[in-house]
Amino acid sequence: MENLTCGGRDLHIPCGPTFFPTVEEFEGSPLHYINKIRPIAEKYGICKIKPPKGWDPPFSVNMDETEKKFSTKEQLLHRIQEGISFGDGEEYCIRDYIQMAVEKTRLWIEDHVKDKETGEAMQTVTPEYLEQCYWDLVEISHEKYEVEYGNDVDSEMFGSGFPRSERGRGVSPSSTVSDTRSNKSANVADKASNKGVSNRNEIVILDSDEEDDDFETTNNTNAETKSNHSKQDQKDLPEPKFGTEEFYKESYWNLNNIPNAPDSILQHIKVGINGINVPWMYFGNLFSSFCWHNEDNYLYSINYHHWGAPKLWYGIPGTKKDAAGLEQVFKSYLSMKMRDVPDLLHHITTMFSPRLLQTADVPVCKLIQHPGEFVVTFPRAFHGGFSMGPNAGEAVNFATHDWIVHGADASERYRSFARPAVFSHDRLTFTMANHLQEQKSHHTCKLLTEELKRVIREEMSLRKKLFDAGVRDVSGFIDLPQNRLDQLDEESADYDDKRLCHSCKHICFFSCVACECSQSKVSCLRHSHYMCRCPTEKKYMMVWSTEKEMNDAYKEVESFAEKLKPVLQQDESDLASEEGTDEVAVRGEGSSESQKKDQIEQNSTASATKEDEKVTEFLIAPGAAQDAENYESYVVDLRKDSSLSILPRKGQRLLDFIRRNTLTLKRPNEEGSHMSSEKKSKLTSDDAQSQNEVIADGDISQDVETVNIDKQYSSKVPEEGIDRSNS
Repeated sequence: MENLTCGGRDLHIPCGPTFFPTVEEFEGSPLHYINKIRPIAEKYGICKIKPPKGWDPPFSVNMDETEKKFSTKEQLLHRIQEGISFGDGEEYCIRDYIQMAVEKTRLWIEDHVKDKETGEAMQTVTPEYLEQCYWDLVEISHEKYEVEYGNDVDSEMFGSGFPRSERGRGVSPSSTVSDTRSNKSANVADKASNKGVSNRNEIVILDSDEEDDDFETTNNTNAETKSNHSKQDQKDLPEPKFGTEEFYKESYWNLNNIPNAPDSILQHIKVGINGINVPWMYFGNLFSSFCWHNEDNYLYSINYHHWGAPKLWYGIPGTKKDAAGLEQVFKSYLSMKMRDVPDLLHHITTMFSPRLLQTADVPVCKLIQHPGEFVVTFPRAFHGGFSMGPNAGEAVNFATHDWIVHGADASERYRSFARPAVFSHDRLTFTMANHLQEQKSHHTCKLLTEELKRVIREEMSLRKKLFDAGVRDVSGFIDLPQNRLDQLDEESADYDDKRLCHSCKHICFFSCVACECSQSKVSCLRHSHYMCRCPTEKKYMMVWSTEKEMNDAYKEVESFAEKLKPVLQQDESDLASEEGTDEVAVRGEGSSESQKKDQIEQNSTASATKEDEKVTEFLIAPGAAQDAENYESYVVDLRKDSSLSILPRKGQRLLDFIRRNTLTLKRPNEEGSHMSSEKKSKLTSDDAQSQNEVIADGDISQDVETVNIDKQYSSKVPEEGIDRSNS
């Protein structure tokens, strides 16, 4: 690996966008709001959303629980750019971890931040200085620094930071499973073999109606019927008002609920998957890092900061070109390591400076996330960062209907690395086709049509090729259980885990190839020749979805898309009187919802296509200047009576507490200000107009309320009085 000695000095990363929804917008669906800002926000890969004034959910983690302990990962900051695996840290209860993190952060600041005039240790430091020190540790490595990170903490076991819905909007805790669901029973091919495929003349018949399975299915059906009645009753209730206790429980901004928000594709996944549709908690420490990665299945993600020191995020756009650019940087500096570990990037153990991305013409931006703020990442967008002290956050995934194209790309990517997907993309695609009433946009319905066409065309072509080669078609003799297309429940997920391709780990949803030589192996239609060396006549195909069923589904979606088309054409005539596309997309004025969605999505798709053809040029990020102004006096404060030094309590309104216990310092104008003119990106007149429209949309003038709790404290700025000899 090339020796990197730049460190954090002269690191100039432009800020990403910050959006300020109104109360009215915040009372609606977060997916609708994110879709509204998407044409602009996705150009950066990440964005920050600051809730309206008055947002202050009660912290719902039980800090008094000391029996349950979570494991941590030990990160070696001075070696984190080498791609080495993280070691196991100590196990902690939440209270002990935060106390440890507070003390470790305080000691580091006292040791590294000195008043130049007096030489005394200081207990406050600015985010800018911490960013510089972080990259000094990572790239220059003058000192060793180890930190324990409490990542991927099970919110079902340790509690979510948000209160639980009483309307059943979150995934039921009883349905939550881990990522390893495949050990409950035999593989599909194993069952086939046990049923009698011992030579080419014996045909297997899989029993899908065994007595105990019937009993379980009946009980599940009864439970689902009762649940559906209950959910229907809940749908009739009005949405709670912003700021009420019920709002924090039932709002889809609550991360327990957002995967099941209206128009969310993940609402069809009824089995809880930790970190996907069930949130994970994250407990950070000074410089604990979330390394460069993009989300599983190229999903969207949303992260909420509950309490503590800020997190610094870096992100790049999710275009194919920019993602490939980051991967190329990764390969350039870790070429030797990747010979042994080709999928090293998927291990999420490597952090390298955004400076390298800038040098390679990959656009990168940053965000500083404070308590009470959301960060959204877009499909395929790589992101990473670190904590500036002890904190508690929470994250989960979601997907809107435009995600379907990204999901297909992720599926192909995983097959090339033989990496199992979190869920079957084919299953979710056909489940979407089975819920056409949820399609509100001609554009997204057309995306679904194109994906179905692609999948069906390949499936039918490969079936014909294999049958012509001599693979037996036993579909007329084997009674396989029908694919369930109304939802993905635990039973379906278990079954999918039994039909992973032996070669590429793809879930064989429509059909698979098996051989008489093995009781466990199955293969997708692409890789049957890798499964074994047996002659073709010993191999047979098991089919779950017939050609007629697949074509009928395609025709139904295609017909539904045509029904949506007249609405689009009518709305296009209305669009001519509007001021501009971006104004409609962001402000949502003077047009119908269906027209707005179609116009936003089409413009976004066209924009993404253009960005794939050339390196993205960042605009001046909407809201970045106001966000920087709101926090221009902020310092990370580890004094004994600061909010960071006081453990949060269950039920506490943390944001009000933090506001009343936040130290503010007046700083002089600093060189390197986020929005200094020499560092602003080139902005076209159209882009400037778009930016102004975005800013005008939200309550962007709101300030962070802070009070000085120690009026006798020196108002010296840490940067002006730091002794850097030890750093």
